[in-house]
Amino acid sequence: MSGTFLRGVLVVALAVSFGPGAFAASTLSVGKADANASPILPVNVADKLGLFAKHGLDVKIADFTGGSKLTQAMTGGSIDIGVGAGTEMAFVAKGAPMLAICDDAPPIPFIGIGVPYDSPVHTVDQLKGRRIGISSPGSLTDWLAKELARHEHWGPDGVTEVAIGNGAAGVMAAFRTNAVDADISVTSNIFNWEEKKQGRLLIPVSTYTGNIAAGTIYATNALIASNPAAVRSFLAAWLETIAYMRAHKDETVKIESEVTGYSPAVMAKEYDLTIGMFSPDCKFDAQSIANLKQSFADQKLVDPLPDMSKLYTEAFLPK
Repeated sequence: MSGTFLRGVLVVALAVSFGPGAFAASTLSVGKADANASPILPVNVADKLGLFAKHGLDVKIADFTGGSKLTQAMTGGSIDIGVGAGTEMAFVAKGAPMLAICDDAPPIPFIGIGVPYDSPVHTVDQLKGRRIGISSPGSLTDWLAKELARHEHWGPDGVTEVAIGNGAAGVMAAFRTNAVDADISVTSNIFNWEEKKQGRLLIPVSTYTGNIAAGTIYATNALIASNPAAVRSFLAAWLETIAYMRAHKDETVKIESEVTGYSPAVMAKEYDLTIGMFSPDCKFDAQSIANLKQSFADQKLVDPLPDMSKLYTEAFLPK
């Protein structure tokens, strides 16, 4: 038997034994800063469609109630990739071992100020001096409450912020007990409350703020150092998911409805409001970075103010 023939047999055997399905997928623990926020739901869509697996990833998804809790999990090493908001970059500036890797949604149409359905509050000016629910101190919702008071010229004590997490059940409990008069929440929650006559949308926060990297993806330094290919694969799967979502409204609404437990009518309304916010390339825009830096100053989160270019990277984006 010739050496050439033996080499050919070996090549065929290796191709069969070590084809695409034979290689072990990289396992990633992925955390969501909110269970139902639109910039975060593509994680579930990608998982449902098998797009993470297509890119060689075995993804385990965990939900958190706020960016600070997600950051704690990433710092502790239990989460590899975090999908949250740009405001978590403040934690990066303060030494959290992670880096922003994608500005997935620069604008912020997916968050609004909701009030109880029978609330006497019907205009923004009626929020002055009232208690507004936020997810946690230092979070995006924390800054949005402060930015509302600034925008309306109410002064630093124009509203009282109450940290109640961002779980829909917790907000409803706070509404029922009058712990808060309003809440800054994802609009899918508010649309669901409207359907049940439990709450209603007062205004979307996009009426008073510009781009702020409202949806941002992070990777731990440990993952970046040990498995940069997995970071690239995650972002490739993410961007493929966004392209799919733009072209397949009905399928996207169905998946998101299953994830959130909200009706297809609620999620269709949410889709129409938010689908245009997703970045097609994950690159960080100048307005988002400038507004984030201003938010750090407003909240006195980082002193001195950081070099923002050190808090994110575009090195893992598809070429």
